[in-house]
Amino acid sequence: MTLSDLIPAFQSAEGPPPRRLMAFLQWCLKGSVPVLLGAGLLSAIVGTLEVISALLLGRIIDTALETGPEHFFASNLPLLIGALAFFVLLRPFFFGASAAANAVIVQPNVTPLVLSRLHRWTMGQSVTFFDNDFAGRIAQKQMQTARAVTDVVSEIINVVFFALASLVGSALLLTSIDWRVALALSVWLVGYIALISYFLPRIRIRAKARANARANVSGQVVDTITNIKTVKLFAHMGHEDRAALGAMDDFRSTAVDFGVLASIFRTVLMTLAGMLPVLLIGGTLLLWRQGVATPGDIAAAGAIAIRIAQMTGWVSFTLMTIYSNIGEVEDGIRTLTVPHALTDASDAAVLPLSRGEVVFDDIGFTYGRGAGGVDGISLTLHPGEKVGLVGASGAGKSTLVNLLLRLHDPERGIVRIDGQDISAITQDSLRRQIGMVTQETEMFNRSARENLLYGRPEATDAEMIAAARRAEAHEFIIGLKDFKGREGYDAHLGERGVRLSGGQRQRIALARAILKNAPILVLDEATSALDSEVEAQIQAALDRVMEGKTVLAIAHRLSTIARMDRIVVLDEGRIAEEGSHAQLLAMDGLYARYWKRQSGGFLNIEEAAE
Repeated sequence: MTLSDLIPAFQSAEGPPPRRLMAFLQWCLKGSVPVLLGAGLLSAIVGTLEVISALLLGRIIDTALETGPEHFFASNLPLLIGALAFFVLLRPFFFGASAAANAVIVQPNVTPLVLSRLHRWTMGQSVTFFDNDFAGRIAQKQMQTARAVTDVVSEIINVVFFALASLVGSALLLTSIDWRVALALSVWLVGYIALISYFLPRIRIRAKARANARANVSGQVVDTITNIKTVKLFAHMGHEDRAALGAMDDFRSTAVDFGVLASIFRTVLMTLAGMLPVLLIGGTLLLWRQGVATPGDIAAAGAIAIRIAQMTGWVSFTLMTIYSNIGEVEDGIRTLTVPHALTDASDAAVLPLSRGEVVFDDIGFTYGRGAGGVDGISLTLHPGEKVGLVGASGAGKSTLVNLLLRLHDPERGIVRIDGQDISAITQDSLRRQIGMVTQETEMFNRSARENLLYGRPEATDAEMIAAARRAEAHEFIIGLKDFKGREGYDAHLGERGVRLSGGQRQRIALARAILKNAPILVLDEATSALDSEVEAQIQAALDRVMEGKTVLAIAHRLSTIARMDRIVVLDEGRIAEEGSHAQLLAMDGLYARYWKRQSGGFLNIEEAAE
């Protein structure tokens, strides 16, 4: 194990992140505390060595005055060799060790330790959590909090341990000169502590406001960039600019407020720091005049006074930074430590899917609004059965799919797969058994290969290419080339697959589902972005993919589900009709009206909703 591995940078956290500051910091840093204390001890040793430096300086001056220039070197050789060893060997060694502990062990590992724990927790949030916030803002909060925790730890080790050891050592040294000099330092310290006790909590509050405003800027800018095509199509660059400038102005105002307080703090602080040399050197000079102190004592007191005065500005600026970072940590806590809305039961089992039967048993879900969603849905999908869902927008089709995938829990009723309540099985094992192709296809800004293998990471290249061929995607993939010159399956697709057409994105999504080969298949407008010719080519592949699987398909283009075993018509969250295509047409009800109102195979939603 190397020095850089002393802190386990990617160790998982235990339990949820607490919402109280100290408990949260313990959660973030658990597993690294012994190493951090070791780094702090090194810093304290370095601080003590600073006091020893002043002590040696005073001793050498007193010895020089006592022995005179003729006999100084000959009579004090051991003292001089010891001082030489101290300044050339011992002091540099501990300074280097302390610097290495911080730069090699602490900083490179604490940030990924905290960030990985926060990222894992955030990934476990429900979809609603992400729907209610900016993606850029959430990412900014994660990075901000991890960096702030690292800075707090690093500065406490570098400065607080160092300063405390220096102050304690200085007090002991001044006591050895005269208790009255030590008392002067103590009185000054009381004033110093009162000063920082007044300013730092206020700095913490303003830092928290500044951090929140900064994250809002990131969220606004990322939201605009993510939707840049829409911005340009609607000629709303001016509107987005005003929104961004509004967020930036809020950040500027909070930054100015922080800066004003910080400037006042530092001005008052430097005035107080300037008083310390006057107290210590002046006091020691008075004692020297009375014959109590020696010239070496004056030099030692002066060295300590100047060092502490210099250190005061450094320490206070660091404490201000620590409190600023604590404010940013608290801001991150407010956003990132929200309890998970959807959790696995403590005794959740892994779903051992064998047949693929899906049962919605008296399901009710209204998104907490008391209306909308679905109400009283009882529906069984038999193993291997292919069921189509039809209905106007808001009829409850997507809600049923979301409940099947357990993106929400029903407010009433139970969803079962092979007789098992899905709330009693792990979410990961549930979703591994369900293949999904949605209308809004999700692509990563990674290679085509990585996007395809998301369906089954362990698949071979041959299996991946076969799936791409079946989805009619292979031909356009091999023609891809990105801005870095990567080609074919190695070409990157751009953020959210922006470099592809809608039809190409859906063909990759289909190939991904084909590769996953899950027993249950959900198709949510799976061919909506394809023209009729390509849809006809893919339909045969879809028919082969659906063989032996339980299929739930949503479509506004009714021709794509006309061959399903059964079609369920939803209206205002309830089942209005169900049967085969022919049976529903013969009923001459809602489905028949949808079919008659189609134009080019699409459902006229506005008319259907009337």
